[in-house]
Amino acid sequence: MTRHVVIGTAGHVDHGKSALVLALTGTDPDRWAEEKRRGITIDLGFAHLPLTADLEASIVDVPGHEDFVRNMVAGATGVDVALLVVAADEGVMPQTIEHLAILELLGIRNGVVAVTKADLAQPDWLELVFADVTDRIEATSIAWEPPVAVSALEGLFRLPVDRAFSLAGAGTVVTGTTWSGTVATGDEVVVLPQGIPARVRSVQVHGETRPRAEPGRRTALALPGVDRHAVARGSVVVADPSWRPVSALDAQVTLLPNAPRPLSQRSRVRCHLGTAEVIGRVTPAGDAIAPGQTGLVRLRLDEPVVARWGDRIILRAYSPVTTIGGAVVVDPWPAPRPRRPVADPRRAGTDVIVRILAVVESRGAAGVAQRDLMVRAGVPRGDLASAVTEAIRTGAVACAGDTLLSADVVRELRGRATGLIAEHHEQHPLAPGMPLEMLRKALGDSPAGAAVLSALPAGGEFAIEGGVARLSTHRPTLDARQSRDGEALLLALRAGGPEGRAVAELEHEFPPGIVASLMAYYVRQGTAIRVGPERYYHRAELDAVVRQALETVRRLGQATVPQVRDALGLTRKYLIPLLEWLDQRGFTARAGDARRLTPVGERYVRDTASELDAVSGGP
Repeated sequence: MTRHVVIGTAGHVDHGKSALVLALTGTDPDRWAEEKRRGITIDLGFAHLPLTADLEASIVDVPGHEDFVRNMVAGATGVDVALLVVAADEGVMPQTIEHLAILELLGIRNGVVAVTKADLAQPDWLELVFADVTDRIEATSIAWEPPVAVSALEGLFRLPVDRAFSLAGAGTVVTGTTWSGTVATGDEVVVLPQGIPARVRSVQVHGETRPRAEPGRRTALALPGVDRHAVARGSVVVADPSWRPVSALDAQVTLLPNAPRPLSQRSRVRCHLGTAEVIGRVTPAGDAIAPGQTGLVRLRLDEPVVARWGDRIILRAYSPVTTIGGAVVVDPWPAPRPRRPVADPRRAGTDVIVRILAVVESRGAAGVAQRDLMVRAGVPRGDLASAVTEAIRTGAVACAGDTLLSADVVRELRGRATGLIAEHHEQHPLAPGMPLEMLRKALGDSPAGAAVLSALPAGGEFAIEGGVARLSTHRPTLDARQSRDGEALLLALRAGGPEGRAVAELEHEFPPGIVASLMAYYVRQGTAIRVGPERYYHRAELDAVVRQALETVRRLGQATVPQVRDALGLTRKYLIPLLEWLDQRGFTARAGDARRLTPVGERYVRDTASELDAVSGGP
């Protein structure tokens, strides 16, 4: 047997009573044209609100203006529960106090306080309003629930489509009730899950052309250029990239006591979300959920839907079709692994900061884009900046650009980076450090990995120079054996004279594996210089041959390869790589088949000090 309760609104004029009723029920209680024109309630309005399977509420919306108190009294008579509405931007006002007195005189025993327009108030002002309201209601004989902050206007625009049709001159028209946010003529929108972009040509609210539609209003949008057959009931019109279609979501399910059977692994259900009806299969977090019980499940859907944290879903049995319970979305974008939902009570809590922490932790190294929290954690648009700041202040969340990361994950990756770099130093003691690209791949291509790399030098423990990362204490040094081999290697380079030595030649003369590391070490020290891909010179020998080549070019004005060859006495095998190296380093420039000196080359020949130091590390 269905029970009924009558809820009556009360509160000062223009504090949002009708907007709240509209947001709760989808019914506009302002019936008369004069009410819509003036934007205030004049006479009584009514709306129906189903609460549970066996409990329904009738909402009586009363006028707040002092000129219509008699209508307010008429509406409040026979009310079971009072819904006192106080606007956050104004607080308690004269009619608030008068209505409180009338409710008490009428013998109403229970009440709920809604502090509306919460998006328009700063946190400190909102706290004062709560304190004032609490003092006022505690002075009455009515049993009041603690005040709740609400806003019918906050949130990202979303309109679940219940009808789509073509209209001459307007194109495709979609209708539905605006769930959240606002939309205006000229706005760019997207129809999901199809992903169809469109521009709003016109907006109608309750059959009247308006520049803008607000939450709770019956809305029609003209979307020219959209194929009528591509949009149907269950589609959703959105205006923010944070919305995305999903085929799985985590939800807190409550089964009705009279549900025919438990929800177990792969139970098939009909999910009603907005205007969409989608078949889904259930994966409980733990044991099967028995009738009358509540539990966390993952719903895997046959078709994608658009969902936000806190959305409510009606569940019906697949066959026979009967209502078996409801669900509240606690994660609209669950990670694909693990396949079972993670039972974290923080995700279903009312504390926004706690939800943010839970979401950020669940994302690991991937992190969460700040704006995605509006959908994923149900953070109101107006509260996003302050909520993120507070989450960071807790120390559990780190920020990398627009991405929020778990501070624990960042610390873990930084520790891993320390270990990787130290290990690289141990394995390659002569190397200046670990190449950044190698470290990046080892940490994983993720926002957390990028954040760790960018912040690596902070604190002085690390240094990043020349594309490598090293511990600040690391200095490449030769041990006794490497010093002996190194001295022999430098002697071999000196012996190579103006021809230098090829790597392949040196590897035949020295123990395996030491030539490459020692040559790289001496190149960084400036003692050896690489010319071309495989030939090395002792710095003093290269200085001599370079100076001789450049002096030849200066003396002739410009010189061809044969002219330089004759002056240096080198074959083309050694001369061509040397001349190309001079071109690459800016000492010479091509002039047809010849070469001429550049200002750098002129200065090099003119100065007694060698400039090879500036170029010794290049290829």
